[in-house]
Formats: sequence, C-alpha cells, structure tokens
Amino acid sequence: VSIEFQRLASCCKYAVPEGYPTKPLKNIPIDVSGLKHPELAYLGAVDADAAGALVATGSRTVGVVALADDLSAAEELAEAEVVTVKGQLFHRKDIGTAALVNARVAHMLELQKAAAKRLGQHQVTIGVLGSTRGSSLQPVLRDIASGALKGVKVGLVISNKADAPILARAAQHGLPYEHVPVNGRSRQDYDAELTARLEAEGVQLVLLVGWMRILSPSFCARWRRRALNVHPSLLPAFAGGMDLEVHSAVLAAKVPESGCTVHFVEDQVDAGPTVVQKRCPVLATDTAESLKARVQALEAVALSEAIATVAQEISHASGSGGDVPISYAAAGVSIDAGNELVERIKPLAKSTLRSGVMGSIGGFGGLFDLKAAGYDDPVLVSGTDGVGTKLIIAQQTRQHDRIGIDLVAMVVNDLVVQGAEPLFFLDYFASGKLEVAEAASVVGGIAAGCKACNCALIGGETAEMPGMYAPGHYDLAGFAVGAVNRTDLLPRLDSIASGDVLIGVPSSGVHSNGFSLVRKVVERSGLSWDSPAPFAPGQSVGTALLTPTKLYVKSCLRAAKTGKVKALAHITGGGLLENLPRVLPEGMGATLDAKSWKPLPVFDWLAAGSRSGATEMLRTFNCGIGMVLVVAPEDKEAVLAILADSGEEPHVIGKLEARTEEPLVQVEGTALWGW
Repeated sequence: VSIEFQRLASCCKYAVPEGYPTKPLKNIPIDVSGLKHPELAYLGAVDADAAGALVATGSRTVGVVALADDLSAAEELAEAEVVTVKGQLFHRKDIGTAALVNARVAHMLELQKAAAKRLGQHQVTIGVLGSTRGSSLQPVLRDIASGALKGVKVGLVISNKADAPILARAAQHGLPYEHVPVNGRSRQDYDAELTARLEAEGVQLVLLVGWMRILSPSFCARWRRRALNVHPSLLPAFAGGMDLEVHSAVLAAKVPESGCTVHFVEDQVDAGPTVVQKRCPVLATDTAESLKARVQALEAVALSEAIATVAQEISHASGSGGDVPISYAAAGVSIDAGNELVERIKPLAKSTLRSGVMGSIGGFGGLFDLKAAGYDDPVLVSGTDGVGTKLIIAQQTRQHDRIGIDLVAMVVNDLVVQGAEPLFFLDYFASGKLEVAEAASVVGGIAAGCKACNCALIGGETAEMPGMYAPGHYDLAGFAVGAVNRTDLLPRLDSIASGDVLIGVPSSGVHSNGFSLVRKVVERSGLSWDSPAPFAPGQSVGTALLTPTKLYVKSCLRAAKTGKVKALAHITGGGLLENLPRVLPEGMGATLDAKSWKPLPVFDWLAAGSRSGATEMLRTFNCGIGMVLVVAPEDKEAVLAILADSGEEPHVIGKLEARTEEPLVQVEGTALWGW
C-alpha cells in the first residue's frame, strides 16, 4: 500500500448535547448538512430515527477535523466547521486545557499509588534537576501517568533558575518543586544542598534534564549509578557539546548516523557508563534543527527505558516487596530470554559440525569422539582466552558480529602452536541483562570463526547476572580442545638450532591485544569511534580497529604436517619480544630484520599517537606479524611455498642465534619505521 504523508497541523473539535456532562439531552435532532468537509467529520453518538433523520444518542455527538499549515490556522478552520452542526448542541472548550489534563493526571497517579500500596509494591522516587524547559521530562511524566513506566514517581523537581520553565511544568503536573539559587557558593557547597534536599524527599534516582551546571565529584560519588543524563549524540562521539552545537558537529563530521545516549553521571563530563542508546540515520537533507528534532524524539524513549532499567536495579537492591513473591525474572534473570538464545544458537552451532561431534547443543555437556575424528594416539591440547578491552569498542559501537571471531582466533591459534588441530570450542557469555539479539550476534561471530577452522561449537554458558555488569556491557571467554598425534607435537626443542630461519606470517591488524593503549591513543587524538580512520581509508575508527584477529589454523597446520616446521609462535600480548622466546630452547635467541616487513598503517598511527618508541611497540603489539614459524634453512623455500599457496604472504624476518643474555630477541633496523 502506497501511503503519502504531508507536513500539516490538525485540530479536532467536538459538538456535544446541551446538559453535558451531567445530564446530556438524548434523541435530539441534529443537522450536519452545513459541513464543508463531511469527509473529515466523525459521527459518534449519532443514530437515525424512523424517518431517517439524524439524532444525538450520547455525549460525543460530532467531531470535526481541520487541516492547515499551522495549528492556529487549523483551530480556526475547525471552529468555523463545528458551528455549522445544528441542534441543541454546544462546542466543548474544556478538552486539552491544563486544568483538565492536570486533574486527570493527578487522579491517575493517585490511583497508581494506591494500587502499588495495596499490592505491596515499592515505588522508586525520582528527583529531577533542570535549568531549562525540561522537554525530555514530559514523556517520562506521560509514561508514568499511563502506567507504561511502572514502579516510579517524581518526588521533587529542582532548578537553579527561578524562571526556568521546568518549574512551571512541575506545577502543572502537581509535582513538588523548588528553586535553589546558587548565590555565589562553590560547586561542592551548592551540590551538598542539592543532595540534602533530594535525600529529604527520599529520592533514589536523579535525572538531569537540561541541567546547565557541572556537578562536583562529591555529588557524583554520592549518586554513583543513581544519576542519569541524556546526551544528544552516540557517546563517546561528540562528548562535551551541547544542544545544536552537537548536531552541527555531527553534520560536519559527515557520519552516517546519530542518536542519543542515556548514561550514568560521573565527574568527567559525558564519560559515565552507557545505559541506553537510540540511533537514527543522518539524512543528506538534515540541518542541525531537523536532526535535533529527530534525536529529541529518541531521547524520550531512551530516558524512559533507562529509568525502568535502573529503577528495577534499585528495587532489587533495596529488597522491596515485603511478602509479595519475587520471581527469578523480577530479580533480573529471564529464563525465557535464555531459552530463546539457545534456540537461536542451535542452527549456528549445527553449521560448525565436524567428524567426532556427538549430540547437540543444550545438554549438560558437549561430547566428542576422538576415534571418529581419526586419532589413535593423540595428545589433547587445551586453551582458553578472551578478547580484552577490544570488547569495549564493540559495545560502544554496537558492532557485535565480529568480536566472536576474535575470541575463537585467540584460542585456536594457541593450539596450532602445539601442532594441534582444534576440535571443539565452548564459549562463556556474561551480562547484567541478557539482550538476546546482541548475544546471538556475538555467538554468530563465534560460529563463523569455528566454521572457518573446522572446529565444532559444541556448547557454552550464558550467564545473566543483574548488578554484576553495567547495562550494555558483557564479557566473553572461550575454551577449546585440540589434538595432535604424539609424534607431531610442537615445538621440537631438540631439533632447533642456531641458523634456523624465522618466517613471519602477516597479521590482519592489531588483533586482540594492547587495546587499553589503543583506546588511550584514540582518546588523546580527539577522534570518536565514528570518525574516519586516519589509517584505514573508507572506514571509521571503530570499524577499522574491530578488524578480526586472523585465523592461522589452516595455513600453519598444513605447513606443520609436512614435518618441516620445528616451532610456531603466536604473537599476542608481549609482542615479538616476549612470545618468540616461549618456543625456543634455553640458550637460544633471535635476531629480526625490521627491513624484511612493513608494519600496517595502524601501527604507524599508534606509534605516532603513543610516542612510546619502537621497543615498547614491539613488546605490546604484533606490529604486523601474527605468527612466526621456525624452520631449517634447507626447508625455507618449501614452507614459504605452502604458506603462499594457502593464501598467506609470508616473509623471512630473521634467524636464530645462540644467546643467553637479555634481550633474547633483538630487532635491527627499526629506525626505518620512523617510530
């Protein structure tokens, strides 16, 4: 169905029988023949008598609608239309007045309060700090009044400005409000009075709605995880800005989307943990004003969502409810969500099946038959790992679909170093509140990683732990088991000798180590995750840094099975300087030639941004080499050919030498890199 929309204002006016609302006349004749736009009229309590004439049978007899370019014009047209309806009728003028609306809202709130008391339900009391109109507060009040936002009430509205419209808004809704002037006081002294007044009203959750003051560290500490602010951007992008300034910056940056963030308040401006984010596309036709209008609509939804989440956490923490039974779901753990996730995961796990797998996901344990996988005298090799603070970037950019590949790669690449074929994988996903779609996206990445290296995803654990993790945050861990025939186990320390060649296999990027430093460099640079990446044309900073860790399983196992590989080293945390010695016999060291490979542009950017120097870079990051193979000089060409045939671009990067003094790994020629 094709639907066309127009930007018009509308106004509806009602004609009701005389005597309304106490004793409205009934069965009185009415005449609507004078309507200019009968197609826009609604005949409500109207019927036809025996002769076919229209009669009014109840209160809301006829409603007329008028359309115009603005509301004033629409109201004028509606007024002119409604008076054409003839009969013992009059035009209602009490609909939508502040007095009527406020009376009804107050009545609804009293009913809800009485019902909550009757059921033994605790209501979380909200305090509001505002300096401006408080537009974002209106939808919250609406949701409370309608019952969409349960278990909360507004106990106090405070403004630092006597003429702030938010105080008038509070008065209209019958809410307690106070003007608290600054009067030249220090931030700490003023905020102490705010806290005292909030506490006196039993406030448990504070909302900042257009609050035009920076809060003191002591206030932030007192209300830690109990104060919310809404910011008109997808933090951490465009932090620190306000109102149209933010939207103008978004348009100038030419980012594809914007939105809003509700976050906990901390003493660093706009830096608290995210509770809720809502997104909208940035249109080519957008101005700062039009973008603001669409983001403001999202703010209303996000704020109510965030209040519901935090209020539930407060209720659980306070142990409220008296003798009312508390379900597991009410405590914050949804068994239904967990079951839904399992159902979503099953086809993902099934796509990774390989010889040896027994049973299916969802049982108490995962089963694997080594004989069916072709092993007679295997050595089992196990490994476990996570992806570190790279997770934070995935969560803040909401790019969850590739982080699972990192998890698999970090584990199975370690198994390959022992010469082992990864057989099966298990994952651990933990969050404060299970978001099924988000978790399924993560597991989808895990399944993709497993499938790429013929490793079966045979099980895992999903833990929902309210209060353990901030909203929007989760943690990941992975565990894998592989097998290698006893005679093929690596490293073969007794065969490693001085003069052996080191072959480096390139990395895909930073992989999954050193991201605490990476995030510091991004912060220092002033870039956001949505900013264009200086080191990766056509990609944002966040997307480029989330490039998955390379899987070395197929290429390196193929080389290892020739018997020509003496050892492998997976270059993770500690870089080339710390990981190579782990696979070498005592008394052996390595000399690498920095001229033999060129680090990826991301490492040049990190080196420039951190100003840490080549040595620190080499012991923090892989610097472009993700796996190193140790081979005899006479096997060099054969192994290089196998790796190249497997899709790699290997380099001879150095050789082994007898060495007992630190550093065991020396890299020559790094001046060429300019770090």
